[in-house]
Amino acid sequence: MISSGHGKPFEINTLTKAGRGIVIRLTNLADYAVVLMSQLAQGTASVQNTAELAQATGVPVPTVAKITRALARAGVVTSQRGVAGGFSLARPADEITVADIIEAVDGPIALTNCVEDAPGDCNLEAICAMRGHWHAINRAVKRALAEVTLAEFAAPIPFSPEFFEGSEAHRQS
Repeated sequence: MISSGHGKPFEINTLTKAGRGIVIRLTNLADYAVVLMSQLAQGTASVQNTAELAQATGVPVPTVAKITRALARAGVVTSQRGVAGGFSLARPADEITVADIIEAVDGPIALTNCVEDAPGDCNLEAICAMRGHWHAINRAVKRALAEVTLAEFAAPIPFSPEFFEGSEAHRQS
């Protein structure tokens, strides 16, 4: 689980060949933040306000306001005040990573509580033999998220029937 104290977790489920599920959880806020950032990267206007972002993405205005404040605090977007104000990317889309966006909204990426270095979150902390191993896995996940740029996420994906070949819906048809 990608851990955070904010928002409701969003689950992405896939099945392995053995039929076991793999779950990675993002908060709804992190998911929405990626959606909003993609809109800013794709948008024709260089500055978009919260109402425009909400209308373009379907994310409610109060949620857009909360997320854009967090993104601005993290330096991922810039805000301009005034009648023509709004938000714009602080850097080019190819210099902003998915990890940057998630951390701006949810804080440090951590698969388990012990990776967050927050003492007392686990009853087994003092005797856990796995604690050190989770750090290596967490670094790998963070590195993978840091390798995906906003420019890649914002680019339209061309339709490809091959994408659906491995899906459950395709197998049932």
